[in-house]
Amino acid sequence: MTSTRHFLTIPDFTRPELLALFDLAARMKRPGYTDTPLAGRTLGLIFAKSSTRTRVSFEVGAYQLGGHALFLSSRDIQLGRGEPIRDTARVLSRYLDGIMIRTFDHADVEELASYASIPVINGLTDLLHPCQVLADLLTVRESLGTWDGKVVAWVGDGNNMANSWINAAGSLGFELRLACPDGYGPDARILARNQAKTRITLTTDPCEAARGAQVVTTDVWASMGQEQEQEVRARAFQGYIVDAALMRLADPSAIFLHCLPAHRGEEVSEEVFEGPRSRVWDEAENRLHVQKALMATLMGGWQ
Repeated sequence: MTSTRHFLTIPDFTRPELLALFDLAARMKRPGYTDTPLAGRTLGLIFAKSSTRTRVSFEVGAYQLGGHALFLSSRDIQLGRGEPIRDTARVLSRYLDGIMIRTFDHADVEELASYASIPVINGLTDLLHPCQVLADLLTVRESLGTWDGKVVAWVGDGNNMANSWINAAGSLGFELRLACPDGYGPDARILARNQAKTRITLTTDPCEAARGAQVVTTDVWASMGQEQEQEVRARAFQGYIVDAALMRLADPSAIFLHCLPAHRGEEVSEEVFEGPRSRVWDEAENRLHVQKALMATLMGGWQ
């Protein structure tokens, strides 16, 4: 086992490191950025879950920084035929300069990182989605100037996105309110750990969460792998739509975020999703820039 630096969860970086990451991402987003900190380096992309934004943003980001990304479907490598994760980690560490993995069980990512001698980046697990929340935070900074003193409202399932927002609030100190139906709350340990660091409220009332908030965000009611629960969840989540009425309760400057893909008419109305407060396309683009900063920091040796 190694002491290699990984990014599996937002608290893996200190607050100063996160701020430096956002500063670097902002520089990389500006026209004319031409540095190539990944020149000659290769990132392996392991996908047990399909993706649009994760795959494209990591592949394009590695290329723009002078590196190369190698797509590795779990169906196409020995991992999908029963090779232990620890063996895959040690083999890939001999070939690659970094690994991004997008999978189901968070414990698999932790095991991969514990045996890899190269950086491992969590592209998504059922527990956490830290790269997306980094992109969301960069979008908040661009739109509102800062998250300091702001209130973020999460409306919907207490899923991997909600858990990562909780980690972000604890790391950066902003107020977070989560409105989740009974039985669909976030991870209790993550919630308790971060409630000791900043103000985080869990409620079942979307109006309570959204009132006066500067950021309102949500996700689909049934995440990937939960499709068989769609009908049950649709009933449980009635009233948890982010629509114009809910947005009127938020601060007049409030923005709307969604990690995508979105189910218009379920968790968000068409009016809000396509409206002037929506920043979903900026948010999607910012996956590219924060991940470039993350790859440069972990694989390119940048500080």
